[in-house]
Amino acid sequence: MLGKGPGNLNRLLVDESVRRRLHPVSNVRQKALELIANQNHILDRIDFKKTQLKDLFGIHVFNEVAQRERLPKPVFKALQKTIKHGDPLPSDIADVVATAMKDWAIEGGATHYTHLFQPLTGLTAEKHDSFVSPTSDGRAIVEFSGKELVQGEPDASSFPSGGLRSTFEARGYTAWDPTSPAFLLENPNGATLVIPTVFLSWTGETLDKKAPLLRSMEALSKQALRVLRLFGNKSAKRVITTVGPEQEYFLIDRNFHLLRPDLINAGRSLFGASPPKGQELEDQYFGAIPERVLAYMADCEAQLYKLGVPVKTRHNEVAPSQYEIAPVFEDSNLATDHNMLLMEVLRSTATKYGLACYFHEKPFAGINGSGKHNNFSMGTDTGENLLNPGDNPHDNAQFLVFCVAVIRAVAKYPELLRVTVASAHNDHRLGANEAPPAIISIFLGDMLQDIMEQLEKGPATSTIQGGTMEVGVSVLPKFPKDAGDRNRTSPFAFTGNKFEFRAVGGSQSIAEPNTVLNTIVAESLDFVATTLEAAVAGGRDLNKAIQDLLSAILKDSKKVLFNGDGYSEDWHKEAEKRGLPNHRNTIDSLPVIIRKDTVDLFAKYKVYNAKELESRFNILCESYVKTIQVEAKLTGFMGKNQILPAAIRYQGQLADSVNATKAAGVEPAGSLDLLKTLASTIGEFTKALHHLEHELGHQAEGSLHHHAKHCREKLLVAMNAVRVLGDKLETLIADDLWPLPTYREMLFIK
Repeated sequence: MLGKGPGNLNRLLVDESVRRRLHPVSNVRQKALELIANQNHILDRIDFKKTQLKDLFGIHVFNEVAQRERLPKPVFKALQKTIKHGDPLPSDIADVVATAMKDWAIEGGATHYTHLFQPLTGLTAEKHDSFVSPTSDGRAIVEFSGKELVQGEPDASSFPSGGLRSTFEARGYTAWDPTSPAFLLENPNGATLVIPTVFLSWTGETLDKKAPLLRSMEALSKQALRVLRLFGNKSAKRVITTVGPEQEYFLIDRNFHLLRPDLINAGRSLFGASPPKGQELEDQYFGAIPERVLAYMADCEAQLYKLGVPVKTRHNEVAPSQYEIAPVFEDSNLATDHNMLLMEVLRSTATKYGLACYFHEKPFAGINGSGKHNNFSMGTDTGENLLNPGDNPHDNAQFLVFCVAVIRAVAKYPELLRVTVASAHNDHRLGANEAPPAIISIFLGDMLQDIMEQLEKGPATSTIQGGTMEVGVSVLPKFPKDAGDRNRTSPFAFTGNKFEFRAVGGSQSIAEPNTVLNTIVAESLDFVATTLEAAVAGGRDLNKAIQDLLSAILKDSKKVLFNGDGYSEDWHKEAEKRGLPNHRNTIDSLPVIIRKDTVDLFAKYKVYNAKELESRFNILCESYVKTIQVEAKLTGFMGKNQILPAAIRYQGQLADSVNATKAAGVEPAGSLDLLKTLASTIGEFTKALHHLEHELGHQAEGSLHHHAKHCREKLLVAMNAVRVLGDKLETLIADDLWPLPTYREMLFIK
């Protein structure tokens, strides 16, 4: 929040009288620096001495505690069976739940309710309706029926459908998802009751990301239970996939943000010369969190605790002005909803502290971008983690079966995992020395890798033990050492009791990566269960059948196992020899979505039908095209309207200086060389801008995929050429004439 400073940039931009009073050599950028230097920020927004964290958690959630207090016992038990065991929701309880939920919400200050859904924009959407209904005598009552809780009807025509719906076909439905609890979202004038929902078309196809995720979770649970029954587990009624998504993000001063059309409209900087200092000194990572940022983090955390989001970790990330927040594990559906909510809280709260928050995968060139590490595991409704290896994994047959099933899934469907993280944004990040390469491989670590090699040849008989770490200082305690190191270059790494899918982009929803992950693991567990059930039915010993099956799977799937450096050229050559796909960009990865084997896979487990998959393909192509076109237009605008005028102005000043120096009888060698370099660069820059305009005006013929290819092969190349020259001009033009906040300012002035 801005305090007693001389004003904020919004006032500067609209108050021409202020502009006229500026020093003649100043510009708006320099005034922004002055504003930042003189701002006072209110940082004591949360007093945790008065409010304990445990007392905040979940107070704005219609959770199990609130439901038990407010619902009749039979209704409460029925609702809990739906939430915890996946039982169908009885149709006769909706009115009772709605009344209790309404009363709870109004006591919390709510005036409206909304069905929150996740359309195929990758964002969330909502339409607010008031609880108030007028009466015939001119007064009003508050009411909320079971029908209003269970179903809504937003306009579906203006959301992406990829051909599922025509523009004139508007009807769409939201349907209550009881497994994700309703919550209160505070605003300055009250609160809104938010009800998580799925979003469907009138014809029944999914128009959102939540419904396929829920379907995939059911598919995996069904197949996992078959495997558990073979091991004699009769108590588990459901297997839940769990996720803990780490969220990386950037914060810069909002005054800088308002002066950058690219950051406002594209979420990333389209120009910016490398600063003298970037992240090469490695002094940002896990460093001391700046006071202003720490106050912001605490505010966000307090809001998230109220909403039941179990955030746990906060720290500085690798790049300057980059940070991370991470939760503990939740079931995949709730974790997805909470991650979307977390991003919105981070984004909206930043304004209070005079900051701007970015989730873009690469907002600043030359330094690390932002990912969203997707930590995936499976557990029973009785609390057992199925990917927990225990102390002696080689003896833990159940763990080995589930772990090898995941390995088989990744080895069989690497292209599907790759396409779940495909976007124009993530293309800037994947494969750089900050994120995993586009080659999907699995890192197991020394201990598990050794066990898998034993299993391939025969029974596993030993587990590498980590031992203890000797620090060499007598006063420091010994502590247990892991049996293997971590590999930060692997896109899919085993990290103790889970797999970490590290290629997921910072701005995207985790719904689609987890939908695909659940589905391919379900297919793998189906294969395992079918094989073992047949073996047992034929009289074979279960342990012998497991050994033979795991050995066969590992022989076929070991090509995806790699513990080395994923960035090395040797690995890229080795991966090609192994036959692993390497789709380096979004356009190359997209066709897998509509391939017959993909359609058959998702249809078998009732996650997507053929029309829904085709729609996703079309939407991803269209999104890529629109993203690149917006960036190309912004590049042209900034080049012509901001950079070129500054360059020409400085060229004129230099020319005047050269002429004045010559008139004084002095040879202006240095100035003349600079003028020549500047004039030459301006000429090249102008030509590059013309070429970019030409490419913008000439679109490809054919399908959306052809349009996307044109954007990658023509527009991106033309944009990059403009940027190279624009960044060069930044290093040539006098600082007091340069109109854009620079990297050295945005990333380091807090």
